[in-house]
Amino acid sequence: METGGSLVQAIRKPTLTPKAIIHQKFGSKAYYTVEEVEEPTQNGCPGLAILQKGPCLYRCSLDLPDFTVVSGSFKKKKDAEQSAAQIALEKLGINLSVDSPTAEQAWRELIARVKYIFSNEFLSALHPLSSHFKAALRRVGDLNASVPASVIAICDGKLNNLCKIINPTVESHPLLVLSYIMRAAAGLPELVVGAEGHFSIWRKDPYPPNVIESSISQQSDVAESITTMAIYIPCSPEKAVEPVIINISSTGYYLDVIAQILGLSDANMVLISRTIGKASSETRFYFAAPKSYPLDMSSDLLNAKVVPFGGPLNARASSLCGQDIYGDSILASIGYTWKGQDIFHEDVTLQSYYRMLISKIPSGVYKLSREAILAAELPLTFTTKTNWKGSFPREILSSFCRQYRLLEPVFCVSSIPLKVSLELSRSNNKPEVSESAEQEREYANENESADVDPKLVVSGSSFTCEVKIYSKCQDLILECAPNVLYKKQNDAVQSASLKVLSWLNVYLKDMDMSLEKEKQVANVFDIKFYRQIFFKEVVKCLSVCNCQHNETLGGKEPELNGVVENDASYINIEGTDSGLCPSNGSLLCVCYSVSLVTKGELQKELLESIEEFEFEMGTGAVIPCLEAVVSQMSVGQSACFYTELPPEDLVLAAAKDLANALAFLTSPCCLEYSIILLQVTEPPEDRMEQALFNPPLSKQRVEYAVQHIQEFCATSLVDFGCGSGSLLESLLEYPTSLETIAGVDISQKSLSRAAKVLHSKLVMKSDFDAPCRSIKSAILFDGSITDFDSRLCGFDLATCLEVFRTNPFSEPLHAKTLVIEHMEEEQASLFGDIVLSSFRPRILIVSTPNYEYNVVLQKSNLTSHEDDPEEKIQSQSCKFRNHDHKFEWTREQFQHWASELAVRHMYRVEFSGVGGAVDLEPGFASQIAVFRRVFLPEDDDGLKDEDSVCQYKVIWEWNRSKPPLTN
Repeated sequence: METGGSLVQAIRKPTLTPKAIIHQKFGSKAYYTVEEVEEPTQNGCPGLAILQKGPCLYRCSLDLPDFTVVSGSFKKKKDAEQSAAQIALEKLGINLSVDSPTAEQAWRELIARVKYIFSNEFLSALHPLSSHFKAALRRVGDLNASVPASVIAICDGKLNNLCKIINPTVESHPLLVLSYIMRAAAGLPELVVGAEGHFSIWRKDPYPPNVIESSISQQSDVAESITTMAIYIPCSPEKAVEPVIINISSTGYYLDVIAQILGLSDANMVLISRTIGKASSETRFYFAAPKSYPLDMSSDLLNAKVVPFGGPLNARASSLCGQDIYGDSILASIGYTWKGQDIFHEDVTLQSYYRMLISKIPSGVYKLSREAILAAELPLTFTTKTNWKGSFPREILSSFCRQYRLLEPVFCVSSIPLKVSLELSRSNNKPEVSESAEQEREYANENESADVDPKLVVSGSSFTCEVKIYSKCQDLILECAPNVLYKKQNDAVQSASLKVLSWLNVYLKDMDMSLEKEKQVANVFDIKFYRQIFFKEVVKCLSVCNCQHNETLGGKEPELNGVVENDASYINIEGTDSGLCPSNGSLLCVCYSVSLVTKGELQKELLESIEEFEFEMGTGAVIPCLEAVVSQMSVGQSACFYTELPPEDLVLAAAKDLANALAFLTSPCCLEYSIILLQVTEPPEDRMEQALFNPPLSKQRVEYAVQHIQEFCATSLVDFGCGSGSLLESLLEYPTSLETIAGVDISQKSLSRAAKVLHSKLVMKSDFDAPCRSIKSAILFDGSITDFDSRLCGFDLATCLEVFRTNPFSEPLHAKTLVIEHMEEEQASLFGDIVLSSFRPRILIVSTPNYEYNVVLQKSNLTSHEDDPEEKIQSQSCKFRNHDHKFEWTREQFQHWASELAVRHMYRVEFSGVGGAVDLEPGFASQIAVFRRVFLPEDDDGLKDEDSVCQYKVIWEWNRSKPPLTN
C-alpha cells in the first residue's frame, strides 16, 4: 500500500475536478446538498453486545436541471460532493481524462490562453494577473498598458503547465516560460505587440473606455502610499545583506519601484522568481532580466536549446529560491492575490531572511516549528505521538520536498501478520519490534489520518514503512526501508520519515564527506540514494549555503579568548534538591532563556526565551549540552551555563533585536543559558520496563502463566481485569491445554477491543495447526472483579496480572479498578477474599509491581516506608510506575497480604516474579503470588451447590461448535 500518493498519481492529475467541470457546464444551476448520515457499523466482531459508534459520514445530493444524483457515504464533505459530480458526469457521458495533450496541442492552447488574457473579458476577471493589467493601465508614457512578461509567467498557472508539456525542462529552468509567452504573443500580431529586446507585451488596440471603467470600479480606494520592508541581497557574497524600504504611491506600479532599487529603467526589465515557502505566499525574488531570450527561438519547440543567462549567479538568493537567480536581487513579499483586487504586502525582515536560511535543512524546520531555535534539535527517535512536540516528521519531510521542488514523498506501508512478526522476532536477523502489546490496542485512536488504510489495520498485525522521494521529472532520488516493525501504522510512517530527515541533517551539514563515510552514514539510516540525481536536485541548491555563516564578520569566526572552554562550561545549579529528577523517557517542562554575552559578562543581549518548553529526555530533542545540564537538576532548581556560538544564521534567526545582535557578534562573545526545571513526568511503565528487560516484562508474565497452564494441564482460565485482552490474546499464540477462556473488566471500551482481537484470532485464523485450535469457547463479561458471578466459579486457573494503561485518564473514573494496584488497598483485600472464597479457582496467579524495584526503573532515591503515613503518601505519589496506581507494595507488604489471604481461604501460596532475581536486591520487578487450592472432600460438591448468581453482563461470546451471531 502506498500513502501520500503513488508516483503516477503525483505526476498525472486531471486538470479539472468533477465538481469544476459541472460548474463550467451548469454554473449556479448545479445545487449541492450535503447531509450527515448514520450507517450500520461493521465492527468485524459478530456477537459483540456493545453498541459501536461509527465515524461521522456525509452524503451529497446534486440537483441538475434534468436529473438528481446522490453520492455514497464519505468521511469528508468535499469527497461526497466530488463523488456526486463524478456520478453526474458519468450519467452525462463525460469521461475525465488524465492524459496530457501533446506538445503541439499544448502550443495551440498556449496561444489561445495568451489571447484570452488580453481580452476585454479577462480585464474584469477576479484574477491576480488582471490586477497587474489594471496597474499597467496607470503607467505613464510609453509604458502605459505595458505588461511585464514575467508577471504573466508567475501569475497564470495554466500557462506554466502548458509550457511544461511543450518542454519538460521548464521545470528546472522556469525562466523559459518567458520565451514561450513572447513567442506565443508573436503569433497574435492582430491583438498584441511585444517589445524588441524587452520582456513586455501590450494590446495593439486600447481597451474600450467602458471596460476600463468597469474594471477600475471593482478596486477599493487605496491609501496615498504603501510602505513595506524587503531584503536586498547583493550578488557578491562579500557584501552584506541589507534591509530596504519599498514606497509605492497610489498611482504607481510596485514593480517599477523595485526596478528602480535594482538600478533598472522600468518593470519590463525585472524578472520574478517562484514563491518562497508556502504556495500561497507572495514572497519572491526580483532581479534583472537578461539582454536576450533564455531560449533559442530559432529552433523548433521540442528541440529548443537553453541559452546561457550571461550574468553572475547570486549564490545566496539561488540557495534560498531553488532556482538560478542572477545579479543583485530583492526579496519581498508583495503582489496581487486571488483574495482581492488590492495589492497585498507584508514586511520581510532580516530575521525572516535568516529563518528562511535555516529552514533549508530539516533540523531548522523543526526548530522553527518549536520556536526554539537555540534550544531544540530534531529528535533522533519517534517514541509516542503524545510525547512528540512540534511538527511531525512526515510534515517536515513533505515541507522539505516542497522547498526543493520535489514530488510529495511516497510512503509504502506493509502489514505483517502477528504470526510472521513473531517468527521474524525469534530469528537471528530479526527486525526490531517497537511498542508494547498493550499499546497495540490504542492504534485505532491514534491512526486517524486519512492516509491510514483500514484494510491494513488488522488486529495483531505489525507494520513496516518504506519511503521514496522522486524529482519532478519522476527520477527516484532516494529510498529508505527501515528493518523495524511497529504496532501502529502511523508510527511506522513517522519513524521512516524521521530516518530520512536524520540522514538529510547529517549529509547536508557535511556535504564534503568522503565516499566511505557517505556509505556508512547511509547504511546507519537505511538509506539508498542516487548520488547524481540527489546532487542535481538537492545538493546543488545548498552547495553555497555555507556562505551565509559569519558573513557579517567577513567570514571569520570570532575569537572567544577563553570565554568558554568547552561545549558547556561554568555550570551553576542553584536551589534545594527536591528528589524529582529526570530520567530517559521522562517528559520535562523547563523555563529557559538564551542571551549573547561578551567576555566578562559586561554586556548581555536576550535572544530567545520560553516560559514553558516541553521535551522528552533521552531522544535528542534539545541540544546536547542543555540535556546534559538538565539531567543533573531536580524539579525547582535553576541552572546557568555558557556555550560557544553556534552557526551565525541560528543566532540571527533567533535574535529579537537584529542590530544589537550583529553588534555583539563583532566582539568575542558566547551564549548564556538560564534554565528552571518546572516539572518532570515519569515515562509510562511499559517504556521504563522495555528499556531494561528483554523480553519485556509483559511477555515474561505471559510466559509465566503459560508455564503453569502446561504444568497443571489447565483446561479453563479466567483473567480478572482483562483490559483490552492482551493476556488472553497472547495465550492464543502458545500451544496449551486450554479449552475455555474468559475475561472480566469494567471498561466497555477495553472489552470491545478485546472482543475484536479474540475474534480475529479464533474465527478469522483458519490454520489447523494454529495454537488456538484447542480453544472451544471464549466469553467476555462486563463487571467489577470485586463482585461475584457464579458462571466463573471453579475455573482451573485464574489470573490477575498487571496491565499497562497507555492513557489511564481516557477511561471514566470507575473504569480504573481493573487490577489490584489500580484499586484502593481495601478493595484489593476484598477482591482477594471474593476470588478465593467464592470463585475458588484451583490456581490463582496475581502479579503486582515491586515498589522496591522502582529505584532501578526510575534511577531515583527510594522513599522509606517507615516515614509518617501522610508524608509517605505524598512522597510515593510521584514514584509509582503509573499515574493511575493507587498503591505499590514492597515485597514484605505483598507477601503479608497474600499469606493472610491464603490462610483465611485454605490455599497455599508461593512467591516468585519476573524481571530480576530472587537472591539479588531489590528482587523481581514484577512480584507474583501463586495460590493453590487445598482440596477437601466436600470441595467439588460445594461448587455444584453454589447458588446461581449472575451479576456480570455478557459482552461477547464465542463457541467453536456454534456459528457466531451477526450484529
